[in-house]
Amino acid sequence: MCGIAGIVSTAADQRVEAATIHRMCQAIVHRGPDDEGLFVKDGIGLGMRRLSIIDLSGGHQPVFNEDRSVWIVFNGEIYNFPALREDLLKRGHKFYTHTDTEVIVHLYEEMGADCVSKLRGMFAFALYDERRRKLLMARDRLGKKPLHYALQGQRLLFGSEIKSILTVAPELATVNNEALLQYMYFGYVPDPLTAFATIRKLPPGHLLEFENGKIDVRQYWDLPEYGAHPPRSEEECLEEMERRLAEAVRIRLISDVPLGALLSGGTDSSTVVALMARASSKPVKTFAIGFRDQDFNEAPYARMVAERFGTEHHELIVEPDVLETVETLTSSLE
Repeated sequence: MCGIAGIVSTAADQRVEAATIHRMCQAIVHRGPDDEGLFVKDGIGLGMRRLSIIDLSGGHQPVFNEDRSVWIVFNGEIYNFPALREDLLKRGHKFYTHTDTEVIVHLYEEMGADCVSKLRGMFAFALYDERRRKLLMARDRLGKKPLHYALQGQRLLFGSEIKSILTVAPELATVNNEALLQYMYFGYVPDPLTAFATIRKLPPGHLLEFENGKIDVRQYWDLPEYGAHPPRSEEECLEEMERRLAEAVRIRLISDVPLGALLSGGTDSSTVVALMARASSKPVKTFAIGFRDQDFNEAPYARMVAERFGTEHHELIVEPDVLETVETLTSSLE
């Protein structure tokens, strides 16, 4: 988990200070304890807190293109980046890192905003094109990675978490009464609203372009309609589902740090662990959370699955104290 934040201003006399972007990053240091990177120039400020997963030594962000006219801060993972990188190299692009982040920069040079259609993964990113003086932000298809923004005059503020924005613009903390009612009704605040009136959440499968002081938000992907595929037998459907799940798990095993799975013993996590064990040449690391109250304790089921697939299993018994954690939970939920 990493975090991004920044400010882009289209006003000629409105500078962005490095200290301001640093404060925005400090508000989300819990998302990325390994590194901080800034790009600040005139009215542009991009910041990133990094949790190192791929290219540990060379993946410092922001990442740029060959002539440093395109800069990006990125949160997430692009699972098909090796294939994209190989194709871009054939097209003559020069890479200075081995990260998935740099692939997006060069893909943008080829396709512009449509580059998001080629990305397979979970992501939220902000890319600034100095030549066009344009900011491009995008969020993955199902919204695994968060991204918030607010327009304040001629400047756009953005962040993985709302607290980054409010750290430097506390005056934006006006409660959105409509969103509050929706939270009471649904149990969450639907996109694009947030709990604050002037702060928006970029919806899943959408991109945002900010140019000449104007915001343009558009959808680049949606769920396929029901019935889009011809009917098959139950056996064919099961075989296809297993093939797709196995491939999805396999491409997520690319990492320069040890990987593991949170295992509850339920259907979902057990299936993932089984497919990880099939794809890995080493024992899979699994982790389970247990409770002393047996009515809520799933640790025995997780242990059974771990034994079945020979994983390196770890258990942690949690003693919850709701009163102590209310403040932390409230901050996390924003």
